[in-house]
Amino acid sequence: QAQLVESGGGLVQAGGSLRLSCTASGRTFSNHAMGWFRQAPGQEREFVAAISWTGVRTVYADSVKGRFTISRDVAKITVYLQMNGLKPEDTGVYYCASDATTDRNPSTYSPTYDYWGQGTQVTVSS
Repeated sequence: QAQLVESGGGLVQAGGSLRLSCTASGRTFSNHAMGWFRQAPGQEREFVAAISWTGVRTVYADSVKGRFTISRDVAKITVYLQMNGLKPEDTGVYYCASDATTDRNPSTYSPTYDYWGQGTQVTVSS
């Protein structure tokens, strides 16, 4: 069964860093774009970053541009989100997701994605 598992969340002070990982198993995700989304309490899920299956193309939400970096390993099994300069407003549950269609450019639109992980909590204290 296809599965995405996130890890790396935690509690960090403002200005700190975290690195999230998303490991895929159960099907071939290597030719699918991957994305990170987050959801704060009482708010809707929002796009954070996405990467093409080649790793060449990336797209970021304006709120994280210049602070977060998305990448994927050569085998394209694991996707990372390096988060630097964290702010309290970055607090939320972070989810990784896989694009439903192969060989597509990275999308900011959540219905584009069909497989989702269970999420990992990120809490940034002020």
